[in-house]
Amino acid sequence: MKQGIKQVKTTQGGRLWLALALPWLLLQTTETKAQQVPQPDSAASMPALLGDTVRVRLELQPDSLVAAPVGPAVIDSARLEWLRTPPTLRDLVCDRVGCIETDVPHQFNNSVMAYVTLFTARNRAYMQRVLEREQFYFPIFEKYLAKYNLPTDLKYLAVVESSLIPTAKSPVGATGLWQFMGPTAGDLRLVRDEWIDERMAPEKATEAACKHLRYLYGVFHDWELVLAAYNWGAGNVQRVMRRTGKKNFWDMYPNMPAETRNYVPTFTAVMYSMKYAEAHGLRTSNLRYQYAEQLDTLNLRGYAFDLRRLSRACGYDDSLYLTRYNPELRRAALPAGYRPYVVRYPASAAGHLGDVDRTTLLQYCQPTAALPQPLVFLPPRLDGVEPWVNRQQLAATAGPRASADDEAPRFRRVPHKVKRGETLASLAERFEVSQTQLRRWNELPKGRALKPGKQLVIFVPLPTAALRRAPAAPPATEILPMVAAAPHPARSSVSAEEAAARREQADANAREVARLQELTRQEKMQEARLAGIRQRQAVQQAAAEAQARIAARRQAQAQLADAKRNEAKATAAAAPEPEEEADEVPAVATNDATPYTVRKGDNLTRLAREHNVTVAQLVTWNDLESETVVLGQRLVFRAPASGEGKAEMPRRQAPVVAAAKSAAPALAATSRPAADKRALPSQVHLVQPGDTLFNISRRFGVSVQKLREVNHLTSDEVKLGQKLLVPQS
Repeated sequence: MKQGIKQVKTTQGGRLWLALALPWLLLQTTETKAQQVPQPDSAASMPALLGDTVRVRLELQPDSLVAAPVGPAVIDSARLEWLRTPPTLRDLVCDRVGCIETDVPHQFNNSVMAYVTLFTARNRAYMQRVLEREQFYFPIFEKYLAKYNLPTDLKYLAVVESSLIPTAKSPVGATGLWQFMGPTAGDLRLVRDEWIDERMAPEKATEAACKHLRYLYGVFHDWELVLAAYNWGAGNVQRVMRRTGKKNFWDMYPNMPAETRNYVPTFTAVMYSMKYAEAHGLRTSNLRYQYAEQLDTLNLRGYAFDLRRLSRACGYDDSLYLTRYNPELRRAALPAGYRPYVVRYPASAAGHLGDVDRTTLLQYCQPTAALPQPLVFLPPRLDGVEPWVNRQQLAATAGPRASADDEAPRFRRVPHKVKRGETLASLAERFEVSQTQLRRWNELPKGRALKPGKQLVIFVPLPTAALRRAPAAPPATEILPMVAAAPHPARSSVSAEEAAARREQADANAREVARLQELTRQEKMQEARLAGIRQRQAVQQAAAEAQARIAARRQAQAQLADAKRNEAKATAAAAPEPEEEADEVPAVATNDATPYTVRKGDNLTRLAREHNVTVAQLVTWNDLESETVVLGQRLVFRAPASGEGKAEMPRRQAPVVAAAKSAAPALAATSRPAADKRALPSQVHLVQPGDTLFNISRRFGVSVQKLREVNHLTSDEVKLGQKLLVPQS
């Protein structure tokens, strides 16, 4: 009973505590939920607290600018411009680009749309300036593109490069309508000097660009890659293709620099904007269009020429008006004796020139003033130092700190080719110099052995007796009053006596230097003559020794053959053979009497050992001039019984020997071209960044096919750092 009452009291106490704690828990839960920020995905999983309330999640459209970007990636400018463009305009531009019939790149994407908006809406003035020059340059582009069988729409490439400005120059040095760099222009034979830069000549630069584009298409066979290689270099594009294994421009798009990535979309946008300029209202009546004109030419043929005087003679107010037709001139004049050059001017100006002949016109166009020349060197003027009289005297006189030892050379320059077995220590001991000097003179690394065939330069000290000193000069205080002890002002002139003394001293120094140079030259010539004589004597001595050895060997062989023959005769006469052996001798004699035909691999030593005779006997029995036998030659291995047999054998083998002798010159003549071909000198070229097989072939004056054959290349691709053999013509 007590236990039941205690349990009832415990249950009532628990319910009381539960009733007191429930409101506090509800209050804490509400405050916590109010402080929480609702998450985007929690609305769908949160149950409806009210009976008829329905939560709807509104999704923003993907092309809306209000939509938050998905993920941490930031939208690029091209994508942003794509999103800002109305869909109807995008579809219209896409249809128009797709309808363009051309072989050049015209793929439409967000990058192309961004540049189309730039040229047709945001920067219309730029495209209108290009349209003003379109009719002036496009006929030239179309003529050369048709000549080289290239797509005509490649003419828009010049707009991307230079905006049709022939004198345009980039920060890195690319110049002209087609923006050629200096090395590329040299490979394409465009002249660049102090007076003319043919990269700015419309006709020559366009033809060079067509040749370059044709070569690039032969390498890549894809116009998008051709445009990328034109901008970035064929070697760089090939390197990316090898590294990534991709063959398409848009596949390699992330692996290219920003300028090259935007190059192809810019070309497509320029082509679209100029083809549909009227649809976008770019062609207006207030534009100043330029049109091609008929031109006359004037060949200078080495005359000095001033383009400004020709402009005035043609009746133009602007003296530089004709530079528009001759943009390759760096200056408005050419010096006398310059290479043949043709000046172009409008044919409509012939009325102002009248019936003036060419000679009179060239004389009128002579420069009125001297053309600019390099500035004359002026020595600096210092307080307390007297200036030199002229530059020649400055060069002839050694200077105030010259000593008597500097009047004559103390070393002689000797070239030396390293031979096998020579070391740096042996050369230093031989020429009486130190190893440090040898390394410094030839830039040799320390601790590396010399390679045979390396060319070294050694300065050998001259003996004291060989130094021919000049006559003793007056004291330095008398002939060199150049350096003053105190900071006195420089004198304005030099006395006549001092000038004469200096002049005489300079002449004496010049004569002494010339005499020493002549002595050095004569010593070198004498050494060369002595070396030639020693070489000829060594060759003659070696030839005489070889002939003596051959003669001694032949004499010994003849003596040995005579001794063998006499010994055989004596033995045969002293001891007659038994009858049973007599039956065998005819068989052996019959076997040896049969002529033997020389086979491949035979020689007299082996044949003599097989038939138990000596080499001298074979030479004597067969009347051989040497121990050499020829394939097909007939030999006998016994002494001839009579003069007839001995005479018959040479007649049999004479045709074989004669045929072998006649075949020897033919074989030598056949092998001579191959030897000459192998002996052609070659130069090793290390492939540099941007090098292509075409550039290398043009630089060294050989064909691409020749380079591929010499280096065993299966394609035109070359790698950075690859060594190529370049045959010298």
